Amino acid sequence: MPSNKDFIKEAFHLLYNAFGPQNWWPAESPFEVIVGAILTQNTNWKNVERAIENLKAKGLLEPFALVNISEEELASLIRPAGYYNIKAKRLKEFLKVFCERWDCSIEKMKSTPQEELRKALLEIKGIGPETADSILLYALGRAVFVVDAYTKRILKRHGVIDGKEDYETIRELFEGSLPRDVTLYNEYHALIVRVGKTCCKNKTPLCEECPLGVLFPQGLKDNVSTAGRAFLS
Repeated sequence: MPSNKDFIKEAFHLLYNAFGPQNWWPAESPFEVIVGAILTQNTNWKNVERAIENLKAKGLLEPFALVNISEEELASLIRPAGYYNIKAKRLKEFLKVFCERWDCSIEKMKSTPQEELRKALLEIKGIGPETADSILLYALGRAVFVVDAYTKRILKRHGVIDGKEDYETIRELFEGSLPRDVTLYNEYHALIVRVGKTCCKNKTPLCEECPLGVLFPQGLKDNVSTAGRAFLS
């Protein structure tokens, strides 16, 4: 069984060879990435795309335009993303800080030291570590690894973690095992999402089809596969 660091490295190569480059994040501007990162909380990307198209159709997908519309109008436009009232509040909270602290400027935001920037994002109501790190990585080009539910599920099933670890512990595991590289972190996170959706599913894992199957300790693989068969029976 490989060490945790070896697992992290080898898993990337297996996923990349199986699925190829994922070309994330699908957006036309860093600001669109930020809006998408907030809207994608607790929903799928297709719903986010519909909400973003609504904003684009109204010419509102830029900071000054969004600042000047009401929270109610914003909520109506992002309705396809779900939890639209909550997400409208979160977008407005972000915009308030973005424009007060960085003058609504992505370039000024990018010039902020990374730890200070991450701390500022985490202080915004409704922005947790995953959303903050998605903004840092995909919108601002910072080498920060994004941890999500797929990441935790895959690592737990492979015995790398026991499931009790917090977000920062898992993030540090990846960042301590890999070179600090924006493109690498971008691709790796996207590949984890891909394998999580196609193979390492929550209740019906397809271990036999998974590129990471060769890294599975046999006892754990038997347990996961049995659980999957039990769910299907």
